[in-house]
Amino acid sequence: MNLGRRLHTWDQRGATWLQGPVYRSRGWRIMAHLLAHSGDGPLVMLVLALLAWRGPEPWRAAAWHGLIAVVGLALIVTGIKYAVRRERPQSPWGGVYRKTDPHAFPSGHAARAALVTVLAWRWLPAEWAWAITIWALGVSWARMALGLHYPTDVLAGWLLGALVGSLWPTPQTR
Repeated sequence: MNLGRRLHTWDQRGATWLQGPVYRSRGWRIMAHLLAHSGDGPLVMLVLALLAWRGPEPWRAAAWHGLIAVVGLALIVTGIKYAVRRERPQSPWGGVYRKTDPHAFPSGHAARAALVTVLAWRWLPAEWAWAITIWALGVSWARMALGLHYPTDVLAGWLLGALVGSLWPTPQTR
């Protein structure tokens, strides 16, 4: 069996295992939907825009930089998705994502979550960075648990988001 086929088999098994709790429990399913949607691009951009506009003074510059980074990352992710064109896994959930963005690789939600996490660790106090890290891991789990992404989609998203976040310039403070 070639490496590509083995990787796809592993991806399918991992996705099936992660979806188990969501299929069996309404509580897990609700939590997964909430977490998955909390990482939607427009929502993350809105939160960053509000922080940039009305947030505490030390956070405003970081929020503007984060907003620009999120938009730039979205362009990169979209380009890769349309170049690769990997279909999303089959599942009963996520119809809106399948209609608006049928491609799975890399996960834009995971990339965005990783980007925000890396920027949080670089620019914010540790307690906020920890909270954002936990949220980001939850978003990534939810994307797989709802059958919207394979594990390698999420891993690639995390690597891409972390790379962009680590290369992003630090905002100048006054």
